[in-house]
Order: sequence, then structure tokens, then C-alpha cells
Amino acid sequence: MTNKILITGGTGMVGKHLQNILPNALYIGRKDCDLLCYNDVQDLIYNNKPTHVIHLAAKVGGIQDNIDKPAEYFDDNILMNTNILKASYKYGVKRFMGVLSTCIYPDKVKKYPMVEEDMFLGPPTSTNFSYGYSKRCLAVQIEAYNKQYNTKYNYITPCNLYSEYDNFNKDKKMHFITSLLKKIKNSDKTINLLGTGKPLRQFMYAGDLAKVIKEIINQDITDSFNVAPPDNLSIDHMTKISLEVLNKNLKINYTNPELDGQYRKDVSNKKMLNYLSNFKFTSFRKGIKKVYGKIS
Repeated sequence: MTNKILITGGTGMVGKHLQNILPNALYIGRKDCDLLCYNDVQDLIYNNKPTHVIHLAAKVGGIQDNIDKPAEYFDDNILMNTNILKASYKYGVKRFMGVLSTCIYPDKVKKYPMVEEDMFLGPPTSTNFSYGYSKRCLAVQIEAYNKQYNTKYNYITPCNLYSEYDNFNKDKKMHFITSLLKKIKNSDKTINLLGTGKPLRQFMYAGDLAKVIKEIINQDITDSFNVAPPDNLSIDHMTKISLEVLNKNLKINYTNPELDGQYRKDVSNKKMLNYLSNFKFTSFRKGIKKVYGKIS
């Protein structure tokens, strides 16, 4: 039987990378279906009859937007997740994959990097508490469906992403690295960054996540795991690497130290590499060059 793959959030950053390597999938964007409306989602699944659903769609944004609109982040993500999962099961979708975020993990744990079993050791960080819980709830939903209905649905949990397909025109929606590179491109003597530069982060080129998703489909992997490169660098270190790689001599100015967010949330990729032992991540230096060249 030939796989028929439907991808929500298909016109977003990761979706555009997937379009390059899974050209025959059906890519659904906001204009194609209102995922907040269950009737619309039912029609989407019923009419297209996919064998696989990759759920990328989510309401996402920066720290300040998460702080300002916690109810919207929770409501919208919970509704989207529930509608697409419920309809997928109702109409016989064979494989469902939810794409989460390392924001699901506790604000602090005793040992890093975090492993998959650490998810429930504490609440997510306060700066994106609602978003983190909404994505954590999807993991709970998927496991509940597997337990009650004997489905083989799964989820993957990627770290922070960056890409040349990010939205460079909406500052509140832009991911940190792409925002940083845009500031570097457009700054003369100084770049202003929020926080202190001390927090540690794993960042992954979004094209790598697309490749992992393709491999999961091809190999019919039904386990759930983290997806992240091993590097865990401070914001300041990544900024200085970017300035060096791009040959820019700019002063870094940090403002609003209260907006640092979670100090660290690095995750282990050991479980992923048990399945994809030969997978090679794009280096940070190579990845930022790809993105920088696309900034107008």
C-alpha cells in the first residue's frame, strides 16, 4: 500500500523543508483548513484519507508574546492538537506523528541533558508555561490513544530551530537565530539582544528535522524521542560565532535581563541515534551561512 501523507503546518518553516524531500505529500496551511474547527478537520481527513498525518501546526511565538497571551497559546494549541488527533483516529489514519518542542520539559532538573522520561519531573518554565503545557498535553493524548485504541502513534521533540524559511517579516514570530542573523545583517555598530546572553540552548537547522521525519516514515518508526544536535551553547557564544563566521565587527548590547527565559533545557539525542545511528546534523556554522544568505 502506498503511503498518503498529510502534513499540517505544511506551509511553515519545517513544512517547506519537507516539500523539498517529500514532494508527493499533501501540505496543509492556515488558508487550507481551520484546525481550530473540528468539522473542518473532519472533512480534511475524511476527504483526503491519509495513511500518515504529520502534525507540525502550532501557535508559536517569542518570549514576550508568550508572556502577553498565555490563554491564546494554550487554547489554540490544545484545540488544534485534539481536533487533528481525534479526526485521524476516527477515519483510520495508520500513523500519526505529533511534533512537539523541548518547551515541554521541566524548568529545572537535577541532571542534563534531559531524557524522554524527564518530561513530568516538574512544570515548564514560566515564560512559556501555557505553550509548554499545551505541547506536553499532546504527548499525553497520543499515549492515551495508543493505550485505549492500540494505535501506533508517536511524537518527536525537537530543540529550537532556525531556517532560511523562517518568517523574516514578523519579529514576534521569528525564531531566535533567524532574528539574530537579521539584526546582524541590518546593524551598523551595535546589536541589541534581550536578556543577558547566559542561557544555554540547542539549535538545529530545520532541514535536519525534516530529514528525521522522512526517515521515521520510511523506516516506520513508531517510538517517540528527542531530536537535537549535541551542541549546547550560550546565547552569547552563538552570537559571537555568528559575528565571526559572517565577518561582522559589532558590539553586543544586552537589555531586559528578566527576559532570559529558561537557563538551560538541553536534551539527549541518544534514543534517536539508536534508530538513526548514521544521521549527521548540519553544523551551526554551516547552517547560519545558509540562512544569512537568504536575508534581504
